[in-house]
Amino acid sequence: MRKQLIYDLPTRIFHWSFALLFVFAFMVAKTIDDESPIFAYHMLAGLMLGVLVILRIVWGVIGTRYARFSSFALYPTDVIEYFKGLFSGDKKRWSGHNPASSWAALIMLTSALMLAITGILMTSGHKEAFEDLHELFANLFLVTTLLHVAGVFLHSLRHVDGIAFSMLHGKKETDHGLSGISGHKPMVALLLILLMVGSGTYLTKNYDTSAHELKIFGKTLSLGDNEGKENESENEHDD
Repeated sequence: MRKQLIYDLPTRIFHWSFALLFVFAFMVAKTIDDESPIFAYHMLAGLMLGVLVILRIVWGVIGTRYARFSSFALYPTDVIEYFKGLFSGDKKRWSGHNPASSWAALIMLTSALMLAITGILMTSGHKEAFEDLHELFANLFLVTTLLHVAGVFLHSLRHVDGIAFSMLHGKKETDHGLSGISGHKPMVALLLILLMVGSGTYLTKNYDTSAHELKIFGKTLSLGDNEGKENESENEHDD
């Protein structure tokens, strides 16, 4: 066994940014009342998650070998073989994402994209129609994340191969004959950071804190309590 570079820097930056944004958005949603001005940052974080997913999809097509979706182990036979090995002590190494993490990544990416889409629809005046679907994807994301963390912990205990740190330094133990990637891709990582900072700056600059409205690409999204505003307008009209 030998450790080789498997995950490039852009993939690792995406991984941790993705995780932190979801945790932040989820905690705000669960601890802050939706009538509070602070709640808008849950929605802004959700939009940033959507931006990250789009960037990850691009890198999943044109990126390094193990960042590409084509390297994901998604066949049912791979999943069955992986879990059999996990409990039997089979020491087979998956050079990139193992079957469990491949499916977890796919589910979390899809969930995050759907959270962004349903969130936009909710802030466009269709809150009641998409609120349940939005919560469904949030719970799916959370459950998948918890299972993923538990899976990494169990894998680490079973195989003692340091996989829990692979998304920090990018290296994993591989079988002989399997090759890693040639470099960390720092320039692509820098571009990713600039795009993330640029997207975040664009969103915050176009968010009107007094009106609780976000103007994005010619469209106005209401990040406040739509129902409350509608009730206030009706009361004023009745008076």
